[in-house]
Amino acid sequence: MNEKIYKTISRTGACSIAVGIVTLVIGITAGVLMIVSGSRLLKRKSDILI
Repeated sequence: MNEKIYKTISRTGACSIAVGIVTLVIGITAGVLMIVSGSRLLKRKSDILI
């Protein structure tokens, strides 16, 4: 019985770590894309007429 609990806990922990890493990578990528996009907008600010 204890082995089943240990395996379940270890699988859950591994899954949580994997999801955390994926979330971190997606967050960093989104942040970099937002910075690049914002810098392009600021660079062409004089060309934009509203």
